[in-house]
Amino acid sequence: MEKNLIARKKSDLALGGGVRLPEGFVFPYRLSRSTAGPGAGSASAVFAFKGSRVKKSVSYDTGEFELRVEDDGYSLYRDGKLFLDGVTIEPVVYHSPDQAFFNLDQRCIFNCAFCASPRLDKNITKNLTDEKIVNMVRKALDDGMTVDAISLTSGVVGSTEETVNRFVSCTKALRKAFPDIPIGLEPYVSSKEDLVRLKEAGATEIKLNVESPDEEIFRKVCPDMDSGNIMDRLMDAVEIFGKGRVQSNVIYGLGETDETVLEMVEKLSSLGVIPVLRALRTGGVSNGSLKAAVGTPEPITPERAMNLTLKQKEIMLKYELSSADCLTMCNKCGCCDLVPFVDL
Repeated sequence: MEKNLIARKKSDLALGGGVRLPEGFVFPYRLSRSTAGPGAGSASAVFAFKGSRVKKSVSYDTGEFELRVEDDGYSLYRDGKLFLDGVTIEPVVYHSPDQAFFNLDQRCIFNCAFCASPRLDKNITKNLTDEKIVNMVRKALDDGMTVDAISLTSGVVGSTEETVNRFVSCTKALRKAFPDIPIGLEPYVSSKEDLVRLKEAGATEIKLNVESPDEEIFRKVCPDMDSGNIMDRLMDAVEIFGKGRVQSNVIYGLGETDETVLEMVEKLSSLGVIPVLRALRTGGVSNGSLKAAVGTPEPITPERAMNLTLKQKEIMLKYELSSADCLTMCNKCGCCDLVPFVDL
């Protein structure tokens, strides 16, 4: 199957509805229950095909796609017609295949309109201590699972300083226990000193999210955040972590233009930051807050996702950056969105 066609299939699947399971189907691996990202709050599984993979919510009752068990593996159908054959189901370590990805705390003082995490049950990440996280990673390794990376995200709880302290503490514990595994962090930081502390704690990569590339939309969906501080810290992060070791989520689908998205891709790439285009998902627990902030967003089409990713790749090539070089976090996982240099 030609690469662009595979990417189109991935885009259709990633942006589409859930997967309905056959009656009585038993997964070969445990399901993932995410507390961050597009699948937050739902049970999901990773479906892989021809070098790509997508993490989808699953149900025995409903779904746009239907999983069928074939003599030689699995297939996915849509509207009664074959959509993908040669499908496999990949094991998830924690949240991600081949990666232990933890949300330290889903609570957050910022309450960005698109984010599901602070709207989930506050007890989901309760008692997720440094020791417990280390033990969970060690158990995955002892069970024979591949753990190529460890990543940490978190809402901002109490204050930025308190949350950075939590990242530092957990990173130190993980680095001591697993000296050779890359560690990626996705915090909100307020100073260059925060970044220095995180690097010295043992972080390999860092992700500081610009969120919306449109300043007016940013003020509506993240009214308590400072976009200027985020850009300043991204520049500091490249200085501290190095070119290509800093990532930033760029969420599209909130009403911005493609030109605005690509201008941000250019800006980030010129700084040595790897842009991570994240397609907005609607219909979940954040639907009400999104509608209040920006109205009802227009659904993202697979064509738009493909077009933006191809242009993103062109821009990144100009600055000698590649998403395929990322060692941790979303680009390493590649389950929710198209990844340039991997899927396209």
